[in-house]
Amino acid sequence: MLPPASADEIRDVNSRYHDVAARDYDSKWGITFGTAGQELVAGKLQKALGDAPAFGRALEIGAGTGYFSLNLLKAGVIREAVCTDISRGMLDELERTAARLGLRVTTARCDAQELPFSEDTFDLVFGHAVLHHLPDLDSAFREFRRVLRPGGRVAFCGEPSEYGDRLAGVPKRAEMRMAPAWRRVLGVGPRVDDFESECDAVEHGLEHVVDVHAFTPGQLQRFAARAGFDDVRVTGEELVAGWFGWANRTLESTAEPRQIPRAWHLYAYRGYMLLKALDDRLLERALPPAIFYNLLMSARAPVGPAASAPKAALPAAL
Repeated sequence: MLPPASADEIRDVNSRYHDVAARDYDSKWGITFGTAGQELVAGKLQKALGDAPAFGRALEIGAGTGYFSLNLLKAGVIREAVCTDISRGMLDELERTAARLGLRVTTARCDAQELPFSEDTFDLVFGHAVLHHLPDLDSAFREFRRVLRPGGRVAFCGEPSEYGDRLAGVPKRAEMRMAPAWRRVLGVGPRVDDFESECDAVEHGLEHVVDVHAFTPGQLQRFAARAGFDDVRVTGEELVAGWFGWANRTLESTAEPRQIPRAWHLYAYRGYMLLKALDDRLLERALPPAIFYNLLMSARAPVGPAASAPKAALPAAL
């Protein structure tokens, strides 16, 4: 058995993989910046926070190509966005998209546990599908609190749950077996990755190495509590919609993207939204967060005498 990767190795792999993945990341995940994208992103943030405030200055951790920050700017949920990522390639794509959309953003390539910002600088620190990439979450959460103004909010969406991640493996494995028949029915060829170099092919192969955590709700609560946050809240998102979405993405990952017909994409999108409505309106209210594929968490920086950040790290045991 190989020894576990060090924190530096995890950061290096994440940077290398995301640099190479950046150029086709938006098309791979169907990322858009129109009305549908704005509503989806604003809805996820509202669900994480439990309310729907607007924010002044916001910091995104692991911003990638800008899915959350740019949509939140367009929706008017945040007034000013500072976007960080460990991948320069991702930030370059974000900057190009922001320029195309006529949006002003500030970017910084940095590690989440060493943020290059002063204390009490932001009203919101947030991220989407990023915490599970970070090797030292206690240090990262202390940094999130340090840069937040008293009363500021922290919110993270799209974090894989330990149990939900195992459940999602079932449709993924089933669809891999069905993929050849699915391609024949749609009349599409198998995916051929057109890498510019052998090095790019190696870096793309790191996709399954960059995820280093899956969480229980209690683990996320304790990370925030140890950093001194108040009002910690963890909820679940996507059960049947998650199964449906992962099944379709698994099939799509085996096919040449340009050959997949528009009718399939419409079916996948409309089916996902229909099942997401079932999750939102019924299942998320009735079932425990731990069984959902995604976890959402939020917390508040304290106000008053307790607002100063902890001077020393608290024990990290879960």
